[in-house]
Order: sequence, then structure tokens, then C-alpha cells
Amino acid sequence: MARSISDATGLAAGLPGEARTHLAPQSLRHKLRPKMRLVGAGMALIVVSSGIVVGCSGGAVTPAVPIPTQAGPTRTPPPTATPVTTPTEEPGADNLHPGLPLASVSNAWFATSGVCSPCHTGMEDDSGTDVSIDTAWRASMMGNAARDPFWLATVRREVEANPESRTDLEANCTVCHMPMASVSAGLAGETPRILGDGLGDPQNELYDLAMDGVSCSLCHQIQAGNLGSASSYNGGFELDTTSIMGGRLIYGPYTVEDDLSDNMQSASGFIPIQALHVAQAEVCAPCHTAYAPPNPAATGSVALDASYFEWFYSDYRGSQACQDCHMPDADGGARVATTSEFPRSPFAQHTFTGGNAGMLRVFREFGDALGVTASGEAFEAGIRRTEELLGSGTASLTLEDVRLSGSRLTADIVIESMTGHKFPTGFPSRRAWLHLVVRDSAGRAVFESGEVTPDGAIVGDDNDEDPGKIEPHYEAIVSQDQVQIYEAVLRDTGGRPTTALTGVTGYLKDNRLLPPGFDEIGFNEHIVVHGRAEEDEDFVGGGDRVQLAIDLGAAPGPFTLEVELLFQPIGYRWLEDLRSATAPEISLFLDYFKSVNRPDLVASQTIEVGS
Repeated sequence: MARSISDATGLAAGLPGEARTHLAPQSLRHKLRPKMRLVGAGMALIVVSSGIVVGCSGGAVTPAVPIPTQAGPTRTPPPTATPVTTPTEEPGADNLHPGLPLASVSNAWFATSGVCSPCHTGMEDDSGTDVSIDTAWRASMMGNAARDPFWLATVRREVEANPESRTDLEANCTVCHMPMASVSAGLAGETPRILGDGLGDPQNELYDLAMDGVSCSLCHQIQAGNLGSASSYNGGFELDTTSIMGGRLIYGPYTVEDDLSDNMQSASGFIPIQALHVAQAEVCAPCHTAYAPPNPAATGSVALDASYFEWFYSDYRGSQACQDCHMPDADGGARVATTSEFPRSPFAQHTFTGGNAGMLRVFREFGDALGVTASGEAFEAGIRRTEELLGSGTASLTLEDVRLSGSRLTADIVIESMTGHKFPTGFPSRRAWLHLVVRDSAGRAVFESGEVTPDGAIVGDDNDEDPGKIEPHYEAIVSQDQVQIYEAVLRDTGGRPTTALTGVTGYLKDNRLLPPGFDEIGFNEHIVVHGRAEEDEDFVGGGDRVQLAIDLGAAPGPFTLEVELLFQPIGYRWLEDLRSATAPEISLFLDYFKSVNRPDLVASQTIEVGS
């Protein structure tokens, strides 16, 4: 007999909590600090507050009335095994550094990935591709969330600048980067810390749990109860705290036969139960709806990562969840455990592919120093997946109405977004921009906008040249010192651009490319457009149209127009502002990143004019 559990609480239809707050009458809006609720025996035990992805977080707006949760699209696997024929070919030899063994420890609530991996490795899909859960996960940003040197440098910078808030900053930042250790410390009545002798210290008793990052027994223990509501945001996921190890439930998309369930319970301490909420976008929302530390000068909470809201207010909400793109299906079936008799299909690969190829390159190049568990070969595969997603599944470029009239060249550059959220999304250090080059008949560049220097600065970007300025959004590019940069620029209490997270009051600019459908219903306060893009009628859900109108003077034709859409996970200003603080974490990160600091190509078009 197979074991399963129905999502009795469900994910009922409605707006996400923050959106409902925005629409509610002013009298119903209350600003409360959300908590991560660890649920046991029908009671909530509040142990620690919020968290964030690649940064620090704080309070948020929580409605005073119950908020319905949202039913997202679900990847619904068959309830029983699907027999397929799976080749058994050994994976290739690792020609790079081998990586370190996974930690194999447990406490009363969690087990590290090393406890799970023996039964979830050596997996191949129907094409013979290695789809082992442990191999894919350990080479992802999820698996390395606690080792992310940019995150650690950012934490150090915030703590150095705000020593009076150190306790809250460090505690809040562990919830989504070191979640198992953070929860364990909270349940023991301790405040989680990162720096010094905190969770990042190998001598700390929770070190192994901390460095396992966003791991198996964290995500697969998240309960459906509050998912999609405001209380789940900012690291507010719910976990069972009453069941003892050996009888704890762990949720997955498949039914599991009793004998196999018994095997897993004996080996890991967890009982596998089918629960389909693990395949919904709402299970990602707690750590991808994250806020800056509270600031009395702000009119409300400031979202540093609103990826879930961006998805919710797009056309993708009715068709695809986060997992569809970031955990793509294997080719055919795969045996999900060494004890499984038949492969399962569809099987979601645990690659968690995103856009941050730069940080994966850091892990590949400096894996030994960072203590990563993935092999260099595994990181190479992760980088290739990321480059492929950026280059084929993010945005497209089209050149329309290209004309040469005398020495005047005009063209319309049309960008179409293919993402289910803004691009770039997530932490505001990320930016994309148009690189435009016009070459004459001899191949000489006679016009260039958006050239990038070896240190990652964009020539012509006012913010890269002066931290007190920003590069505006453009409807047309008419000179080389104008650059169309799609980015989010934070605002401090004095109304100036900033990369500091403590003290932000909002955004001066947010013209990141909008997902399809966004312009029709994008009224959530955390995801609105800021700056000149608000007035651009061609900047809409699904893309942007930018006119190029330049004079080429006496340059000889015919001309070649080259257009690229480029992406950086960490912009120049963010790197430069880190240099204002001196600490080992910051110096190490800057040294690591300078060797991989190059943009990734998202899309390109080339056309000859005047021949």
C-alpha cells in the first residue's frame, strides 16, 4: 500500500498576501514583523524572524486579517511508477578537482545531504544522462547558499556599517542561507550568528548543518499550511517541531510503497509522504519574497527579492511554476532512489538552474578554498546549463525598421522577455544592458554604446562613474554616452542611490524587463516600475522597444550594426562599494570575483546596412 497525504489545507485561490495588503483599506493595514512559524500540535512556535536570498532582511507588511493562499500550477506526476528502460552507463571521469564528501550528520529535526545521497545518486534518465539528485544539487546556488562569498561579504559589510544591529542582521540572514542550522539554533533558544565563532566556524556544533545550505531535509519538510500567504514570506516557512527523528514526515511528489518507505525511514529517520505542494511556486516564495531591514523612514517594507510576486502577476501564473524552468524534466524516467524498482516520469532534475554563472565560475575556480562538495566537472555542467538558459530561454532581440538616410542610421531594437518574472530578477546587484556597435566598411567601430571594461564597469553608465548618479531609462539612444541598462537602483534615506541594505527607503529606478502579461495587472507595490520607464509606452509586459537614431558622419559604408543584450550578476557599483569596508570576507570575495568578472550573452543580432 502506498502512503500519501492530501493537501487538505490546499492552496485556495486568491491574491498573494502582500498584494491583498496593498489593495485593502488603509484601516486594515498593519505593519508587523513576520515570523518563521515552526508548527507542532496545532500551535505556532515563533523562534526566529525573517531571511533573504543573497542579502539580509527584516520586517514586512503583514495584514491583520486572514489572507487566502494562491493555487499555482502544479507539475502533477503519476501516482504510481512508470516503467521505462533506462541505460546503465557509468558517468565520465572527473578531470577537475573532485570536491569534498557531503556531511552526514543528523539532529532532532534535520539530516544533512550526506544522509540522503547514498540512495539518491547514480541516477540516469532514459537518454543515459546523469540526473543524480546529489550531483546536480551540490553544484547549484541552493547547495552552496552558505558558502556564497558575495553573500558573506555583504553580511560583513552590513554588520561593519551597523554594529548596533549585528545580532538581528546575522540572525535574519541565516534563515534562507543556513536554514537547518538557523532553525536548530532557534529551537534551542539561541540566536543564530554567522561571523566569528558563529555558524560559519568549523568548531560550531551546527557547522555541518549550516554549510549544507538549502538542503534536502529543509525543503522537503516545508508544510503546505501557510504557503502563498503573507506569513510565509521573508523566510516564514512552516515546519513540524514535535515529531521525533525516526517518525518525521518528508514530502515529495510521488507515492511511495510501504516497503520502500520503511527502508527510507530506517536509513534516514524520515517517512516519505506524497504531497503535491512541493511542485508549486509557493514552496519557493518564502525565500524569494524577501525584504530589507525595517527602516522608519520608509513608507512601507522594501522588497529586495520579489520574484514570487513578479511571477504571480504574469501570464506564467496560469501555466508554469518556478520548478518548470529551474528544475527541468529529465528525458523520460529516472529511478529516484537506488531501492526503486521502476523509474518515475516526469522527474524534476534538482539542478536549480538560474542566471548566476559568475558565482558558479567562482566555485569552479576556487572550490578548494571555499570547501565546496561539488566536483569541478559538476560546476562545469552547471555553468553550461546556466549559459544555455541565459542564451536561449531568457530574452530575444529583433531589429526592425533599420534605415540609413545619408549619414543618419535609425533602427528599432525590440526585446522580448521569455521569463516568468522580471529580468534580471532577485537581488538588485544584477543588471542587463544593450551593447550597440556600428562598424564601417573597414570594420572600425564608429559608434558604441554599452562597452564593458575589464573590471565590469559600463562605459557611459553615470552610476558606475559617480555613486551619486543613476543612468536613466531611455526611449531612444542618440549618443554614445547613453546606455540602456535594465536594473533596480535602491534609494537611501537622503534620496541618493545606494547599495547598502540597511536604511533603504525604496527604489530610484526599476526598469527591469517585465514578464509577459505584467502590464495588465502589475499593481503590487513591491514590483511596480520606477523612474523614466513609467512614461515609456513601449516598455510593457513582455519586453521593450528602444530606438537607435545616430549620425555616422563621414564614415564609409556599408555599415554593420551589432546589438547584444548582456547580463552581470553583480554590477560594478556593488563591487566598488564593498571596497569601503575592510574585512577578510570582503577581500577574499573581491579577489575571487575579479578573475571571472565578465558579462554573459543573453541575445544578439547583427545586420548590414547601406550595401
